Amino acid sequence: MTCFNTQRIPENGRSRYATAEDFRELFTEDPKGLYMLSFLLTGNHKKAEQCFVAGLEDCVDGNVVFQEWVGMWARRVIVRNAIRIIAPHKGQPQPTQSAYQPADKRSVLEMPVQDVPLASILRLNDFERFVYVLSVFERFSDQECVVLLGISRKEMRETRAIAVQHISEFEREVTESITDASSTGNR
Repeated sequence: MTCFNTQRIPENGRSRYATAEDFRELFTEDPKGLYMLSFLLTGNHKKAEQCFVAGLEDCVDGNVVFQEWVGMWARRVIVRNAIRIIAPHKGQPQPTQSAYQPADKRSVLEMPVQDVPLASILRLNDFERFVYVLSVFERFSDQECVVLLGISRKEMRETRAIAVQHISEFEREVTESITDASSTGNR
């Protein structure tokens, strides 16, 4: 006789564990949020689609998690797939241009204001972007980031500080460009 019955059905008649249907429902109800996570991590629409689809397949293929953890688990699976697809590592060079290209390749001045934060994140190199998205957007603990990315706490903290600095520099450049353009236009 055991003290724990892991197959126990709660009084409401439903299992406490998530089913494949629970994951399908999540991916159907929140495709934009999960896709955005995939895109921010991969920095590329084609790779984001691969990551998103692989995340759905991995979740549906029989993970034993509590129903309350479905959303968190799906996001973690997407993160693991993005790490597998991109293989971010410290020391990657800065990209020569942003992965984000506004429609019609407009200048920064013509970029919608709501796109500036997205563009600033996508300007980071892969490693910086992963650290930033995981630790700032997804609010993973330092320990979770360290384990997922296979780095030290020091590397993670230093990289997060560099990423925040790069983002604030880009946003400052955009603000200065807008200010300069508006003052030149008022003359």
